[in-house]
Amino acid sequence: MNILSAFVVGLVFGLGLILSGMTDPSKVQAFLDIAGVWDPSLGLVMGGAILVSSVAFFFASKRTRAVLGEEMRIPTATQIDKRLVLGGLAFGAGWGLAGYCPGPAVASLFTGMIEPVIFVAAMLVGMAVYELHSRMTANA
Repeated sequence: MNILSAFVVGLVFGLGLILSGMTDPSKVQAFLDIAGVWDPSLGLVMGGAILVSSVAFFFASKRTRAVLGEEMRIPTATQIDKRLVLGGLAFGAGWGLAGYCPGPAVASLFTGMIEPVIFVAAMLVGMAVYELHSRMTANA
């Protein structure tokens, strides 16, 4: 049941990304280009997502178990550190240059275009390199 639920939620999320235009790199880059021909429409999408997730997190923080019975694992970190800032900068730079972030890139894999395939492959390689580096520095 949990796998089916995860699949349905992921499918709805992916369809939402497609319908909102988040999978269109040119639309994303137009949103980020505030000095050029700025397209603020994705700001409404993100604002709506923040509103919905804020309400969901409020109610989730009051629970110990998810609706399907799994343990709730809500992040507890509150400190802004160098790792968070550098990660955010890298994410933003990649998003601006490529026009993709992880969710929309995965949703775009089925469009038949090569760009999201390259992006997701590079993202997976980067994740693997980070994981290897983390393990090596933890054991040193």
